[in-house]
Parts: sequence; C-alpha cells; structure tokens
Amino acid sequence: MKIFYRTRATATGGRSGHTGLDDGSLGFDLVSFQEQDKEGVNPEQLFAMGYAACFDSALSMTAQHMKLPVTASKTSAQVGIGMKADGSYNLEIELSVEVSGIDEAQAQQLIEATHQVCPYSNATRGNVDTRLEVTVV
Repeated sequence: MKIFYRTRATATGGRSGHTGLDDGSLGFDLVSFQEQDKEGVNPEQLFAMGYAACFDSALSMTAQHMKLPVTASKTSAQVGIGMKADGSYNLEIELSVEVSGIDEAQAQQLIEATHQVCPYSNATRGNVDTRLEVTVV
C-alpha cells in the first residue's frame, strides 16, 4: 500500500488519562463514558468525529467520480460501545448522511459506494456492525 499520510498519537492513563498528537498540536483529557459529569472526551467521541469527517470527505470524492451533482452533504456518526456475548467489547456505528442535489435512489447508491472507499469503513468492515442511513434534503 502506498502511504499518503501518517500521524502518531499517544495516550497515557487509559480512559481516565490524556491523549494527544505527538507533534503537540492537539490533545484531550479523557474520561470514561460512565463519567459524563467530568470534563473531557472519550475515545468513542473522538472516533465518531474522525469517522464522520472521513466519510463526508469520501462522499464528496465519490460523488465527483460518479458524476453526481451533490450540492451539499452532512455526515453524522453515532458510535456505541458494548459487550458481546463472549465478554469482549465491540463498537457499533450508525452513519446518518444528508445530501442535496440528487434524488433518493442516487443518494442510496452514493452512500453505498462511499462505504466501499472510506478508509474508516474499510478498517471496520466485517467486525463492526455499521448501519447507513441517507436523507435527501
């Protein structure tokens, strides 16, 4: 695989510690999802933000490739964490996409095609339950 970009982040203290980019440009205090009364973010929130941004960018690129006249898009990623029957933890994801400029059939084709090229989708495919929802506005 040809690498276009690489970054590195380091976490200390797990879900109650700190994480940040090694270049110092961004960092967050972490809290467990069970500690919502404390200030900070949790890994699922950070993952949701990254997935939403990546998918929305991939959608724009895919729309251009498919020659679809998308005039605007917005992607929301809802990430949940839970325990599987075997006692291990896993994520579940719901991607909600709003698009304008195309009809519903085109929008459905677009998000399915985008799901095939988005790096986050490719990284989670087969091991994370992911649902896609599209709305034309």
